[in-house]
Amino acid sequence: MSGFFLVLEGPEGAGKSTLAAALAERLRRIGHEPMMVREPGGTPAAEALRRELLHADRSWTPERELLYLTTARADLVGQVIRPALAAGRIVISDRYDLSTMAYQAAGRGLPLPMVTWVNTAATGGLRPDLTLILDVPVEVGTARQLRSGKARDRLDREPAEFHRKVAARYREEEGPGIVHLDGGLAPDLLAERAWSALVSACAMLAPAPAR
Repeated sequence: MSGFFLVLEGPEGAGKSTLAAALAERLRRIGHEPMMVREPGGTPAAEALRRELLHADRSWTPERELLYLTTARADLVGQVIRPALAAGRIVISDRYDLSTMAYQAAGRGLPLPMVTWVNTAATGGLRPDLTLILDVPVEVGTARQLRSGKARDRLDREPAEFHRKVAARYREEEGPGIVHLDGGLAPDLLAERAWSALVSACAMLAPAPAR
């Protein structure tokens, strides 16, 4: 793949959508047109699955939730993300497979081997080049959602203990291409730190050598 795949992750109210918009605007100012996607969603089929998954009145078993989410992911990867990367574009995704490890494995308690296998099947092994994890306490994220007036979907309404397990799983993630950021920072400062991490990781943004 000749493009660059950036994923933003974190618990509810971490500020991923705001950060994604800020990074995209900065990329446009220097001549890039990033492909912006969200999970679940990004294709007609995936958006339909998103509506069902997040509908406040729906009831799901953890296993069905996992399969619906990863079906949406498979469609997004095949229809949008891989073609954009092949065309040399920067893709910014609001959530990806780490969300499934946090919500369905840690939060729901599904067996890790099951979640890992289904994730790999859905993505075909496609890994992000950089994952920025916005760490924020559950109480802070919930307060932000309430202040913003966001309609609380089915996942938002899960008990606080569920969201604590999700946040803890995010905090534990480490490895190549993983960068943790303080989601409690002011949006401008958070965007600046995220931009620095992106520039450091993405060769497409490296300054041209002096002649």
